[in-house]
Amino acid sequence: MHNFNYHRAADVADAAAKLAATDDPKLLAGGMTLLPTLKNRLAAPSDLIDLALIGDLKGISVEGNEVVVRAMTPHAVVAASAEVQKALPALAQLAGNIGDPAVRHRGTIGGSVANSDPAADYPAACVGLDATIVTNKRKIAADDFFQGLFETALEPGEIITEVRFQIPDRAQYMKFRHPASGYAVVGVMVAQYGSKARVAVTGAGPCVFRVAEMEAALEKSFAPASVANIKVSAEQLMGDIHCSAEYRAHLITVYARRAVEAMVG
Repeated sequence: MHNFNYHRAADVADAAAKLAATDDPKLLAGGMTLLPTLKNRLAAPSDLIDLALIGDLKGISVEGNEVVVRAMTPHAVVAASAEVQKALPALAQLAGNIGDPAVRHRGTIGGSVANSDPAADYPAACVGLDATIVTNKRKIAADDFFQGLFETALEPGEIITEVRFQIPDRAQYMKFRHPASGYAVVGVMVAQYGSKARVAVTGAGPCVFRVAEMEAALEKSFAPASVANIKVSAEQLMGDIHCSAEYRAHLITVYARRAVEAMVG
């Protein structure tokens, strides 16, 4: 691990000021990705700015047709929240299956979203549930936020403060879970908003993406058979030691169908 300066921010404004005042800073949320990266000397920030003491960045609320999760809220808190379980059970279920207990109690929604790991679960929730990512400077639609492998629309000095999920009529998340890490080899979030459907896939490509053909089919008939024979091209998908791009394409169809089955069940 390289040397760095450590700071604890008192509030969001203080964190933003420290970001602007240092040469090559990194924000520290739960640290589930950043700390291993530092330990392996794959990154050498000049300063770490810890957000742990900022109370305004923690908590959950239901506001109208939105579930609002503040950025430093751990996954385990989202999973256990009675408000989330009632208003948006698919989100609670997703959060309860992230990683392992240690990750769920330390990892935060803001850190996960900002990292844009291709195998993370929360990006599928954000895109599938038509979320808005709120920063200290602006609001960003989830469809525009995730831009590539570990790439987002965040600009220098921006800090995620909360994520606002649109409450659907019904939703379901299904994933093929890596047995060791708990990451999504493929994860599919399906949500229905009136006559509209959203299908978001994580784990399969460089970042989360929607499947327009499945959405159109479900908007004509919301039934498992509508997606059962839709094939996603493997051309832009990832292949690795865990499985091929072709198998990931197959899993997308399987888990989309299973998600719809659970919704209409």
